[in-house]
Amino acid sequence: MSEINQVLEKEILPELGLVCITTSDAVRFRTVTRKRLLQLAETEQEKVLRELYADNLKRLDKAIDFCCANNIRLYRMTSALFPFADTDLGETVLHSMAEELRNTGDRAISLNIRLVLHPDQFVVLSSDKPDVVKNSIKILATHALILDMLGQPRSPYALMNIHGGKGDRTSQLTSVIRDLPESIRSRLTFENDEYAYSSSELLEVCLETAVPMVFDAHHHVIHEHLESYDDPSVAEMLAAARTTWSVPELQLVHISNGKEFFADPRHSDLITEMPECYYQAPWIEVEAKFKELAIEKLRAEWLGANVREFSNVS
Repeated sequence: MSEINQVLEKEILPELGLVCITTSDAVRFRTVTRKRLLQLAETEQEKVLRELYADNLKRLDKAIDFCCANNIRLYRMTSALFPFADTDLGETVLHSMAEELRNTGDRAISLNIRLVLHPDQFVVLSSDKPDVVKNSIKILATHALILDMLGQPRSPYALMNIHGGKGDRTSQLTSVIRDLPESIRSRLTFENDEYAYSSSELLEVCLETAVPMVFDAHHHVIHEHLESYDDPSVAEMLAAARTTWSVPELQLVHISNGKEFFADPRHSDLITEMPECYYQAPWIEVEAKFKELAIEKLRAEWLGANVREFSNVS
């Protein structure tokens, strides 16, 4: 697949991405608790994981179908798609499904749907605890294996996005990044957060390590104590983050709104406030609780009402 050709064929309108599940029951996934799994004999554990992985893969196919039917071109897969895949047993089960995984990934590519991941908060590459870093790399390696088995490119097109982790440890962070396996490093992106790493601090890390930066406008305004997405620093950081992407057309950003007040870190149901500069963002993950309904609202009220006028002016 030529990801460059795909992005060049895109419309100039920003693509709004779906995060993990839908408000409706259209996209849902199953899981199993560690306690329940470990209560079973190993042969039963394997049976449970095989059935669970097969079912969740079918559900991923349905998620791809949903995105295609609703003209959604970016889908963030759940990091819990294949629970316990970072164990020997889980990896064995995954490899037994190689053909099915590749078929699903090939469908996403053929339908021009970009698949991305956001590993959970336990992935901390800047931790001062070696065991935490080791386990974080193990988790990332498992996600990279899943993306490989889905036939997704080793590039930020199929990114794995994480936060900087523990603050004031940029030297540790950059050192760990340089030693990561290619399957991880080629897909890794960093996102600024509300408290530990500011946009400007993380930008320096990204520039030094050649890791693309996923700019989150809401995290930025919380960290900088801003009162509006129209603060000039939002547009400045969006543009600066774009310089970290070797293919600018692949740049991904996040948007969310505060639930009860502007700087509330809890996500609102819908998106009612957008940065003006986000008209220039090629890919936007919509982090709102009402998922596809939030995307529909943005298309009708934000894209539909403003993008054409903005494009003509620019």
